[in-house]
Amino acid sequence: MRTQRLHVSAAFNAKAKVAMSRFEPGTSISYEKLHENIDIVRKRLNRPLTLSEKIVYGHLDDPVGQDIARGRTYLRLRPDRVAMQDATAQMAMLQFISSGLPKVAVPSTIHCDHLIEAQIGGVEDLKRAKEVNQEVYNFLATAGAKYGVGFWKPGSGIIHQIILENYAYPGVLLIGTDSHTPNGGGLGSICIGVGGADAVDVMAGIPWELKCPNVIGVKLTGSLSGWTSPKDVILKVAGILTVKGGTGAIVEYHGPGVDSISCTGMATICNMGAEIGATTSVFPYNHRMKTYLNKTGRADIAALADEHKDDLVPDKGCKYDHVIEINLSELKPHINGPFTPDLAHPVSEIGAVAEKNGWPLEVKVGLIGSCTNSSYEDMGRAASLAKQALDKGLKCKAAFTVTPGSEQIRATIERDGFSKILRDVGGVVLANACGPCIGQWDRKDVKMGEKNTIVTSYNRNFTSRNDANPATHAFVTSPEIVTALAIAGTLKFDPETDYLTAANGEKFKLEPPNGDELPARDFDPGQDTYQHPPAESGSVMVDVSPTSTRLQLLEPFDKWNGKDLEDLQVLIKVKGKCTTDHISAAGPWLKFRGHLDNISNNMLIGAINIENDAVNKIKNRLTGEYGGVPDVARHYKANGLSWVVVGDDNYGEGSSREHAALEPRHLGGRVILVKSFARIHETNLKKQGMLPLTFADPTDYDKIRPDDKLSITGLATFAPGKPLKGVVKHGDGSQDIITLNHTFNENQVEWFHAGSALNRMKELQ
Repeated sequence: MRTQRLHVSAAFNAKAKVAMSRFEPGTSISYEKLHENIDIVRKRLNRPLTLSEKIVYGHLDDPVGQDIARGRTYLRLRPDRVAMQDATAQMAMLQFISSGLPKVAVPSTIHCDHLIEAQIGGVEDLKRAKEVNQEVYNFLATAGAKYGVGFWKPGSGIIHQIILENYAYPGVLLIGTDSHTPNGGGLGSICIGVGGADAVDVMAGIPWELKCPNVIGVKLTGSLSGWTSPKDVILKVAGILTVKGGTGAIVEYHGPGVDSISCTGMATICNMGAEIGATTSVFPYNHRMKTYLNKTGRADIAALADEHKDDLVPDKGCKYDHVIEINLSELKPHINGPFTPDLAHPVSEIGAVAEKNGWPLEVKVGLIGSCTNSSYEDMGRAASLAKQALDKGLKCKAAFTVTPGSEQIRATIERDGFSKILRDVGGVVLANACGPCIGQWDRKDVKMGEKNTIVTSYNRNFTSRNDANPATHAFVTSPEIVTALAIAGTLKFDPETDYLTAANGEKFKLEPPNGDELPARDFDPGQDTYQHPPAESGSVMVDVSPTSTRLQLLEPFDKWNGKDLEDLQVLIKVKGKCTTDHISAAGPWLKFRGHLDNISNNMLIGAINIENDAVNKIKNRLTGEYGGVPDVARHYKANGLSWVVVGDDNYGEGSSREHAALEPRHLGGRVILVKSFARIHETNLKKQGMLPLTFADPTDYDKIRPDDKLSITGLATFAPGKPLKGVVKHGDGSQDIITLNHTFNENQVEWFHAGSALNRMKELQ
């Protein structure tokens, strides 16, 4: 891939630094427009609307003419804003630069949270990250300034916490280049995780496409109390729906139990909705949201929301596609895992289950914080338990880490003494960043391959997710339960019934955690870490060196040649779960997120090859030798041999990272053929000109052998709703003819013809 060089202004940061402003010029909160669109659609459909329908349909590009059918039609929407974290923003901004457009069309922000590795502690780790990632941070800062994008510097905090504190509000439609963007649903927002190419569409002012979601209702009754927390709601829901049960749907919480949950608690529930494959999750506007808006300096928005409350709650009599009922008064603390976030257990049972399954009982590390659970309330409740232990002369038996979600949270819990308590009990306060949650953890306490258990208040616990060690058994639970288990040092501890031994030999039980929902003295904003884009950016230069190993300008992918895809070699037939972590690993690979060719060296290195049950070991059918997946793919591409990946159910589950789609396209892949896809990944593949196809008969997966070749026919008449044909050619000369389904609409077919959505955008300029 060729690169070009753009020049940089070294003095940019000094010249362009301005005071923080939450809303960029041109931002408006138009509840009148939302109401107008809702009214049009409600009259057209002649039925009550759910809350999620109100907000989504309220942002239709054409509310009068749009075809609306849940689970079937594609909606063309006008989101209010875009948010990008630094790992995904690199590719998103590179794509925006290649579009040739001068400025973003909607308010957009970049958040530096993914590239900070947890090693020693917050101050030291942040300093090191700024040095190691200087080139990338400079690129993002200057690109943001050049194209009108706000820039939250490293140390600001995690994207989703920053959005909740500054940008989310009831009724907004926001898209973000991270799968946990739905966090904003805790503030009555529809916030949806997408790939970078989707973000480019919105930043370019093009209507954004979303398949009309089904709506799953979760009716909450009763009220939370004692050891039960908001996290237990989503842990329970994940156990019910599984990792793919929410695919194609928005999860909408409602019912009298909602009012017993804080705004940040609702955000926790929505955040982890990504783990059930949901498009997003949302709560109705209520007094808990109003209180949070007031405390975060947005009383004016709260007043507006009060005036338009009828549009920010579901209509009476609205219908859901599926309803789950949970009595919060009966809900028990849960812990999910290991290796998948939907393996749900009551905390009271996990010790026995672990013994039965041979999972390590000793808790090596407890980790609290992250975008899911780092609110003031979370930290206060954890500190209340730590204080009880300290009062009895105890410290954590396990290692213990604390990740503040934002600079505002860090400064406030430092001021109010929570940080000191958590440090005194044995904790290390890490940087305001993602850290171990996404694999940015320089872990030293166990050897690679050593079987061990960790418990976290994070959202995701796939194999190798946190520390790159496939033998680490990671469990997801609330910050309160993490803290209790870190103090006890074992999974075989139920804080509701079991006793600890004080330093003086006294037996005692931990009292249920308690903590204020919000700080009595308001939030301490901490350091100013926001860089507003300058009004005039003509002198701002953006730099991408042709010799950089971290950044690489993009060249367009080739257009479809008008022919069927003949004799695609099966590169790998994947066995079992294949998440975006398997397809494009994070951790140390994050440093290459802005360099497509370099990061492509991690393509599918975590996927299990059905031929030999090995990872990153496949047979090169041209040489007969075994090699790594990216190496064999490169060899095929160099020899003009296009290829196909064959996979199982829910392929591409997990992160929104579009690198999992870019890398196969870059290395010569044309088709991903699986039993079923996760939503974001399927869209990302389409955006990059790939063909994501599914078996019409899932048992046809068994017909494909690792050495087969596959031809895709019918592309001359490729059209929405019309299946394609696959000709499976076996090494013995025999063939199987199979039917292949797809979900392309007319616009997406044009992406395929043009070679990518970005190519198509340029054609239309």
